[in-house]
Amino acid sequence: MGFRCGIVGLPNVGKSTLFNALTETQAAQAANYPFCTIEPNVGQVAVPDERLQTIAAIGKSAKIIETQLGFVDIAGLVKGASKGEGLGNQFLGNIREVDAVVHVLRCFEDDDIQHVANKVDPIADAEVVETELMLSDLESLEKRVPAAAKRGAAGDKEAKAMASVLGQALELLREGKPARLTVPADDEEERLFKQAQLLTAKPVLYVCNVAEEDAAEGNALSAKVFAKAAAEGAQAVVVSAAIEADLVTMPVEDRGEFL
Repeated sequence: MGFRCGIVGLPNVGKSTLFNALTETQAAQAANYPFCTIEPNVGQVAVPDERLQTIAAIGKSAKIIETQLGFVDIAGLVKGASKGEGLGNQFLGNIREVDAVVHVLRCFEDDDIQHVANKVDPIADAEVVETELMLSDLESLEKRVPAAAKRGAAGDKEAKAMASVLGQALELLREGKPARLTVPADDEEERLFKQAQLLTAKPVLYVCNVAEEDAAEGNALSAKVFAKAAAEGAQAVVVSAAIEADLVTMPVEDRGEFL
């Protein structure tokens, strides 16, 4: 079974540029207007692992097939997506199908690239996306938890376990916290929790998309994102998607000199 990462964020933060860099293609349209991506672009990336060479040598393998990691470039989300604004319903459906979320945040200033809020604030951008995902999960659980609790009270053991674990997630969401902070009591609750496919239960990696001059060490904006990630027990990385996208158009032997 493959592992799929959904690349998400507001419009014009560099999602499609990052997708092109990761997949070493120009398959995703990157343009300076909202919703230039409508249908999600999908690409497979080989995961390099030096141990494969050793194993292949021992087993005298005729061919080496590396593990593949899937990336899905999902259309930009806007405030109100949980109520169908923009491409909201399509966005939420696409993200529900991935295993993890790569959340791209704009951490660069550029007057030539429009921002939907007309200001560069990666923390505010992150909160817009997270709020819409939480609202979608909240709406779903406010219907599912009472129904499961009712079946559980009637003697359905699985429904009782579902009401317990999803009830915990519902309380977290009501407090403005993601469902991934839920702690299932046992393996059965863990199974039911995963089966629920909650949007905010998916692991998140924040990608700080910075300008070329900040690619090595980041900047004040990316520092705020790292602080946010640390507070949530999440991870963050700094990337200049524009540089990476330029690199993949060059011959391999020229890339080192360009960097």
